[in-house]
Amino acid sequence: MLENLPWNVFRQTGNIETYLLMKEMKEQSQQSPEHQASSIEQESQEDLNL
Repeated sequence: MLENLPWNVFRQTGNIETYLLMKEMKEQSQQSPEHQASSIEQESQEDLNL
């Protein structure tokens, strides 16, 4: 159900950022668990550098 939320929001609003979020979530769900963990760590480090 949660994976449908960005699509439903996009359909109702036309917000392209929501569509991009949906695509990113889909890509991450298709990655291996090890790759997901390293991606999360990398994003956390990037957030700290801001």
